[in-house]
Amino acid sequence: MTSTRTDLAGWLDAPSRAMAAASHGPATVLAALWGGERAVACHGTPAWHTDTAVNAHTLFELGSVTKTFTALLLAEMAVRGEVGYDDPITAYLPPGALPRRTAAESITLAHLATHTGGLPRVPTNLLLPMVSTWWTNPYAGYRLHDLYRATTRIRPRYPPGTRVRYSNFGVGLLGQLLANAAGRDYPGLVIDRVCHPLGLTETRAVADPGCASGYRRAQPVPPWEMDALAPAGALRSSATDLLRYLDAQLHPQSTPLTDALRAVQMPRAAVRGKDSICLVWNHRAFRRYELFFHSGATRGFTVFLGFCRQADVGVIALTNGSWTRRDTVIPTAYALLKTLTKERL
Repeated sequence: MTSTRTDLAGWLDAPSRAMAAASHGPATVLAALWGGERAVACHGTPAWHTDTAVNAHTLFELGSVTKTFTALLLAEMAVRGEVGYDDPITAYLPPGALPRRTAAESITLAHLATHTGGLPRVPTNLLLPMVSTWWTNPYAGYRLHDLYRATTRIRPRYPPGTRVRYSNFGVGLLGQLLANAAGRDYPGLVIDRVCHPLGLTETRAVADPGCASGYRRAQPVPPWEMDALAPAGALRSSATDLLRYLDAQLHPQSTPLTDALRAVQMPRAAVRGKDSICLVWNHRAFRRYELFFHSGATRGFTVFLGFCRQADVGVIALTNGSWTRRDTVIPTAYALLKTLTKERL
């Protein structure tokens, strides 16, 4: 039976304070959707040594949560008939970027969106340049010509479609292929095709002065740059916009992207146990409900998004502190998502 409790702000109080205490940065925002109700709990400041309070409009780097936007862009373009999920990547690569090995020719757009393309986590020609900037901005300076040089050397580590292995390379490439298909650049395309239709007015595809400062071990780090791999992790957004984004995921029929939103939530590849992967989104099935979730991290930010359609619940966690293996922000946010879901069902 659905719970009638409406003190959503009360549900956020303890976990938001716990996340603020554990964060490696000065700002923490925890937000939630509960049926038609919304609540946002903000703690701290966008930067050390400032008196300005963080709020629901403060921008945070999303890291890999960006991938969910790229997946929705794929679905939107598929609905329009501009691309097909089973189209090979070679259909949208420029002639000089075509893979030399025939095994790579069977990789499709859907493989990239489900991490089943057999690609490594990052392009092999990025590994050496990353060394000197690993703890600050490892993707900065990796340009489109570098990415296309990497595509000529693609060598799937397993037959495409047979195993799930997370790949920034894959989703970064996916976004650039979609941009090629549309004859646009990725930043403008994702804003026009995904953000504008959903009313996401505070989401940015490039660095923005309104973004909170990122920190690693209490030390400031430069704004995250991804350039060629922007579709895998370059977006910035606010709790306000992300609440709208999750509301769209929960109620596709109320948006202009109904079919695309439904498509991204379709489980497509088994991972293990109750887990599978949709178009980028992680999916976990329980007896009475399903959870969809994704986390993100840059060198100065940690982010979590999750939702449950059956309970009409969504949770967002944003901090401007770097992720560590002992980090409690993502586990706390996931636990809150499960708690709110069970209260509603």
